[in-house]
Amino acid sequence: MTQTWNPELYLRYAAYRARPADDLLPRLTIKTPGAIYDLGCGPGTVTKRLKDAWPDRSVTGVDSSDDMLAEARRKFPDAGIRWEKGDIATWSAPSPAAMVFANAAFHWVPNHPVLIPRLFAQVAAGGTFAFQIPRSGIEPAHDCIRTLKTMPRWAAKLSQVEPHDDPLPIGDYYDLLAPHAADIDLWTTHYVHVLEGDAPVAEWMSSTGLVPYLSVLDKTDHAALIADYAALTKKAYPPRADGKVLFVMPRVFVVALKK
Repeated sequence: MTQTWNPELYLRYAAYRARPADDLLPRLTIKTPGAIYDLGCGPGTVTKRLKDAWPDRSVTGVDSSDDMLAEARRKFPDAGIRWEKGDIATWSAPSPAAMVFANAAFHWVPNHPVLIPRLFAQVAAGGTFAFQIPRSGIEPAHDCIRTLKTMPRWAAKLSQVEPHDDPLPIGDYYDLLAPHAADIDLWTTHYVHVLEGDAPVAEWMSSTGLVPYLSVLDKTDHAALIADYAALTKKAYPPRADGKVLFVMPRVFVVALKK
């Protein structure tokens, strides 16, 4: 792979990326002893907020990206947080957790009918399992990726790259969790981000949805791919009268308390 997660680019829209966490964190409680784990912690911004909310708890941020973990360690060297490299698909807690949390991470991990019950099993009785997942595959930004993959320049090079999964229907998460849950809270929100710049949707997606595609290309192709994608997104997201672009991001939220 020639492309890894880019913390600087990812954090360029930090305020917008924080909004789902702003909505999720106030809904969380911990009623049992144990540690907190933030899966897919990225640059650690939300992990730090978890530590601030529960300063006496052991908090661990888990991510598969060395670059993201390096940024988290750089930003929060004295926060008392443990940063751990790990794959959500195989991660397990060393002992039952008071909270397993994930903010915009599970869509990168396949097979949710297996993943979600397995992760809920890592939570102690009375503990909390909380996550949000973008439902972005239905939006024009991903239609543009699908179009990009059919273009002659990219079809062969990108043919083996699969997009990340959208969430299951929200009722499926209820059904997966209900047998072992004392309470489940579920909701969806459509966020409308007001973006500025020449090709802001392409810039946003370059740090998220395009990463798997950039990863299979050499560096000389990166700029060309992003330029082709930018041209597609400019048509899909025409600017408003003031020149700004409205980028809609639906998200699914789940908070489950363990029996």
